[in-house]
Amino acid sequence: MNKIIHPEGWAPAKGYANGVLSDKGTLYVGGQIGWTAEQVFEAKDFLGQCKQTLQNILTIVEAAGGTAEDLTRLTWYVTDKKEYVAKQREMGAVYREVLGRHFPAMTMVVVAGLVEDDALVEIEAVAEIG
Repeated sequence: MNKIIHPEGWAPAKGYANGVLSDKGTLYVGGQIGWTAEQVFEAKDFLGQCKQTLQNILTIVEAAGGTAEDLTRLTWYVTDKKEYVAKQREMGAVYREVLGRHFPAMTMVVVAGLVEDDALVEIEAVAEIG
């Protein structure tokens, strides 16, 4: 039976699950954005939102009993390709700060917008726990 993963202290997810852990140990992390556990955008800049988004993913993975090394796939949705390209070096540092030197399969997609107007990035993840 699948298990819903919702980190302790997070505001309720409305109409979706932050994570679903299959009985086989595959964790599917729903698209995370750069807001806090209270669903507040503290960071207004791209790098700040990326850091918060990655931290959100790691929090969900840890709530399921995993670590960053369990991540197998990340799918990134960004609203500004030019900003991403201009900040790649800094983005690498932010990534390593949160997830270390573990690099799962990744895809980057440029989108016209995200459901939350203030969101600049959204990332989905898959992890194999255990």
